[in-house]
Amino acid sequence: MKKSVISNVSYATPLGEANLKVLLYFENQKLIAKSGIGRAMRLQQEALAPIDDVEVTTDPKCTDYDILHINTYGVKSMYMVKKAHKMGKKVVYHAHSTYEDFRNSFFASNLIAPLYKKYLVALYGQADALITPTPYSKSLLENYGLTQPIYPVSNGIRLSKYANDPKKIQAYKDYFNIQPGQKVVMSVGLFFERKGIFDFVELAKRHPEITFIWFGHTNPTILPRKICRVVFGGEHPNNLIFPGYLSGDVILGAFAGADLFLYPSYEETEGIVVLEALASKQRLLVRDIPVYDSWLKDGVNSYKAEDLEDFDRQMVAILAGEKSDLTQAGFQVAQERDLNRVGEILAEVYQAVLENRALSFNADQDGALVPAWSTNRS
Repeated sequence: MKKSVISNVSYATPLGEANLKVLLYFENQKLIAKSGIGRAMRLQQEALAPIDDVEVTTDPKCTDYDILHINTYGVKSMYMVKKAHKMGKKVVYHAHSTYEDFRNSFFASNLIAPLYKKYLVALYGQADALITPTPYSKSLLENYGLTQPIYPVSNGIRLSKYANDPKKIQAYKDYFNIQPGQKVVMSVGLFFERKGIFDFVELAKRHPEITFIWFGHTNPTILPRKICRVVFGGEHPNNLIFPGYLSGDVILGAFAGADLFLYPSYEETEGIVVLEALASKQRLLVRDIPVYDSWLKDGVNSYKAEDLEDFDRQMVAILAGEKSDLTQAGFQVAQERDLNRVGEILAEVYQAVLENRALSFNADQDGALVPAWSTNRS
């Protein structure tokens, strides 16, 4: 029985030797652990763990791998790419970041965004293939002039983790002292203007009768002053709570037990927290932006708002029970992105890269592109 070792956890798999070995590389793992890329790291590990054809290592000193699957953008990441090329290894770059979602984030991000774009193009251009979460982010990369194969593969979601659990819901209610009949609107994200945090604050100001909770944390030293004043300086209403980064039962209970997940982000490459809300069968209201066009349908599996006034109107209507419950249709979207499926797609991408061939893609029932792969890989 073969064991794939991923980040100090051994996963037993029942079949023989793997066809290929992948080095998953994430620079500064502790620093990024609470970010979207940090969650993507854990999701990739979980997705690949059961795949018998793929052996995974996260040891950067490893030299007997076939493919470097790299997810980060620092100096060490660039070094790993160059080292892989010198050894004749294939490189798959996971394009989590774009110029568009870099803007309106931390202090001076807009000023250096054009340079960041050039840096990304230089990094991504060294890969044999790119993976990016959505068809939308794929289109952005193609507009950068990148010509290698680009595969839109969802970050995925572990559905079982978000199954309804009354104990977790009670843990969330106890933590925040939620009383019967108390309406709660939640969101999750870094404290970036791009995430729509000012709109969330404004909605809280307009509706003191509703409790608003924004989960997440960002080091204040990298944030603009206007963000720090709102989050850390107390320039927000008393009905808005910033509890910081929470994991475990409390936030899982919030995903399932809150009355609405409102995500006002202006730009995403996918939005893992949106998948988490869908998997939790939570009501979902997002901004109507291009990244959702292929998989979130307004009035079908989610609700979309154009601007602050639209968010306000739709939020009030949803909480009042005046809009249809779309949670089951939303859950079906999450099912299409279960990690078991994502792991199979990643394995097929790796095999195609090794064989210097491109994958063909079909549209699934939710409009997302997925590889048209054979289940009988050699």
